[in-house]
Amino acid sequence: MPGKSSKISIIPLGGIGEIGKNITAIRYQNEMIIIDAGLMFPEEDELGVDIVIPEISYLTENSVRSQIKAIFLTHGHDDHIGALPYIWPHLKVPVYGTRFTLGLVGKKLAEHELADKVPLHPVQPRQEVTVGNFRVEFFRVNHSIADAAGLAIHTPMGTIVHTGDYKFDHTPVDGQVADFQRLASLGEEGVLALLGDSTNAERPGYTHSEKAVGATIEEIFRRARSRIILATFSSNVHRIQQTIDAAVRNQRKMVVIGRSVENVVEVAEELGYLKIPKGTRIPVEELAGLPASKTLILTTGSQGEPMSSLTRMAMADHRRVEIEPGDTVIIAAAPIPGNEKLVARTIDHLIKQGAEVIYEAVSGVHVSGHASQEELKLMLNLVRPRFFVPVHGYQRHLKRHAELARELGIPSENIFILENGSILDMGRDWAETVGRVPAGRVLVDGLGVGDVGNIVLRDRRLLAQDGILVVVITINKQTGQLVAGPDIVSRGFIYVREAETLLEEARGLVREALTGKNHQGPSEWSSIKSQVRDVLAKALFERTRRRPMILPIIMEV
Repeated sequence: MPGKSSKISIIPLGGIGEIGKNITAIRYQNEMIIIDAGLMFPEEDELGVDIVIPEISYLTENSVRSQIKAIFLTHGHDDHIGALPYIWPHLKVPVYGTRFTLGLVGKKLAEHELADKVPLHPVQPRQEVTVGNFRVEFFRVNHSIADAAGLAIHTPMGTIVHTGDYKFDHTPVDGQVADFQRLASLGEEGVLALLGDSTNAERPGYTHSEKAVGATIEEIFRRARSRIILATFSSNVHRIQQTIDAAVRNQRKMVVIGRSVENVVEVAEELGYLKIPKGTRIPVEELAGLPASKTLILTTGSQGEPMSSLTRMAMADHRRVEIEPGDTVIIAAAPIPGNEKLVARTIDHLIKQGAEVIYEAVSGVHVSGHASQEELKLMLNLVRPRFFVPVHGYQRHLKRHAELARELGIPSENIFILENGSILDMGRDWAETVGRVPAGRVLVDGLGVGDVGNIVLRDRRLLAQDGILVVVITINKQTGQLVAGPDIVSRGFIYVREAETLLEEARGLVREALTGKNHQGPSEWSSIKSQVRDVLAKALFERTRRRPMILPIIMEV
């Protein structure tokens, strides 16, 4: 096809076929920009892992690294900004975002001692930033966080629109309606490709306005006769604002407990996104002196996180707050996929302690921040792209979003369901996938980034399932004869006091296997260890139907 020497490439490195770790590279000739740098939380079988970030080995290649001009952030949720402190030191380019987004980024960078090193550039909606051949324009969208934006990326080949996470809220709490006019004018000017949020593509109709939650919270405040404890996503400033407004109208004082919500409230109030009347917020030390009917506790733990404040209250393990009969606990958030059991457990423990628990499944205390089907159609009709790429969702979401686009008349050959690492090349009137680059998951565990891999996870799963058996034997270095032992230490396999007979049998099997052996030199230690493992593994499985990790330790004399 003629003209393919002039092209623009879209390369998602995360956020496709998954919820989280959003990051996309857009390349024209020898220049590249990055959209978002998010994290995701580990799967259930990724034991001990704290967070998961995108693999960026492609971006750090010498030939690619020099092409990257800037990072643009759509909004301040962790699945869009959380990996920035890990990724930026490898790229060291300017970062652009709206004021509130960069306020939250600044807090994260400070935790990693990067606050003074990263060049952060605040951008207003309708403002344009030019880097090389890219002219990037921010436009306002509604989402479950303040200052969310989409991006119109103007290039010599045409305009690419990235929606970010969005919904169309006609009555937003802050009065800032999505920029319908600019979206329509972009459609009039011509859009080469639309990258669209697919999270709610399976949900028919429209997503309710955030103000609907405010009305529900107000009603709960009017009815409650004792203490109110509310947990929501700490970044949902609009929901927090409505909660504060309800507290003021019902003469309640507010205490904020939980590091993440304290950080967000501090940033949002400082930047003017949160208005807290003087005297409404009080220090936690004054909580004990307040009447229960005049108290609001705003806290973390809407996802049942084990170390969060609400979960610790539910487990009677919080050093400042104990749940009391008559407390009203509002969980104003829906469980993120994978967190359902944690949230259910927290709710059960709260109810057990006598609290009335109001949560999304039984009351209207949460609405989504993502567009449902009718809003997705509206976005497609406003922008009218030549090519369409559904992003941000599992495969079923991407497929349903693609079906919606086909229903609206976009030809199937112009719709691309990509994978992380796919390269989509396009010109003014053509597009095709042309290959792949490395893309995957990097596991962060404590201070270790990427040092936990499949082998470590396999060992952790094995330890979690059947435990470990440590076998200590002492062998004469010269003769290879067994001198002492075996001593056996069991952890997570069997309770020693009730299994002395079994462990004594195990010692006897090891002694029998090694008696009369005359292995010489350190090169034979590996075969001795294998022998110990084999004889014990078979015998223990026959007796217990368990397969503990067996770790032989050989001492020399």
